[in-house]
Amino acid sequence: MMKRDNALILIPSRYASTRFPGKPLVEIEGKPMVQHVYEKAIAVSPFVYVATDDERIRAAVEAFGGRAVMTSASHRSGTDRCYEAYLKVKEALGRDFDVVVNVQGDEPFIIPEQIESLIERFNEPDVQIATLAKPFERGDEIFDPNKVKVVFSARQTAIYFSRSPIPYCRGTEPEKWLDRVSYYKHVGMYAYRPEILKEVTSLTPGILEQAESLEQLRWLENGYTIAVSITHHESIGIDTPEDLKKIHC
Repeated sequence: MMKRDNALILIPSRYASTRFPGKPLVEIEGKPMVQHVYEKAIAVSPFVYVATDDERIRAAVEAFGGRAVMTSASHRSGTDRCYEAYLKVKEALGRDFDVVVNVQGDEPFIIPEQIESLIERFNEPDVQIATLAKPFERGDEIFDPNKVKVVFSARQTAIYFSRSPIPYCRGTEPEKWLDRVSYYKHVGMYAYRPEILKEVTSLTPGILEQAESLEQLRWLENGYTIAVSITHHESIGIDTPEDLKKIHC
């Protein structure tokens, strides 16, 4: 069985968000957003670090007793930032990990069980990457391009991710699609075996990723498998100031 102290949880966190500058430090219930994520993660593993390129975030993390690791400002994705942070933590601690978990810093309402379910997938020796999906409950949401859909095999490995509603229900009125087929929303949390994390950060964007603007399609296009675990917990991502207002309504 996978032990908790064999999992490194990283929280990539940027200050210079295009849609919401300073997002990790906005307060929710008296705490910066990144602290909410950190506290959920530390309940799962003793090895949690915020990976950031901004001294303000590092200072805020250390002020609430957390650990931060400084990374380059030039990373094109959170995955790349996580790999640099993993290398730095590995060197600093003089030890390796069986699993590296990437928990987004703008998901303050995740629960520890979601992280645990990802880590548990690595008890299966052939799992390379794991992620989460949640069943859609409202039919109109499957047509929202900001809510990424995923379809997966009988072995619960991802077949495809899309901003379009997949699968397409031929011969059925769109408002009845959810009555006919189960649709799953992708929850953007990932876990990797360290050697796989190294490999995927060296890949160049492919046609599918460029078309959908979804990084995980690069991995599928290059033959990697992504195990999908199902969650029924609704996690609310904070991407814009409007999202923050909604949770206070």
